Amino acid sequence: MDPVSIIIWLVIGAIAGWLAGQVMRGAGFGLVGNIIVGILGAVLGAVIFSALGFGFSGFIGDIIGSFLGACILLFLISLVKRA
Repeated sequence: MDPVSIIIWLVIGAIAGWLAGQVMRGAGFGLVGNIIVGILGAVLGAVIFSALGFGFSGFIGDIIGSFLGACILLFLISLVKRA
């Protein structure tokens, strides 16, 4: 993986994590936390949406898929925290 790809992953992760933190009643998790939530959300979103037969392409598509996955991740985390 080249350095440009890594930087793009980090940018997408930061954007998706920040957006998910805003939507899911959070104030975000700081830059590193947002990147982690966004990247984990991208992986989760890719697994879920590919299993459902959906795919996202391009930079905006990657952000949308990562955002949706990050929202699902934050929802699952909130369920665990309540238990």
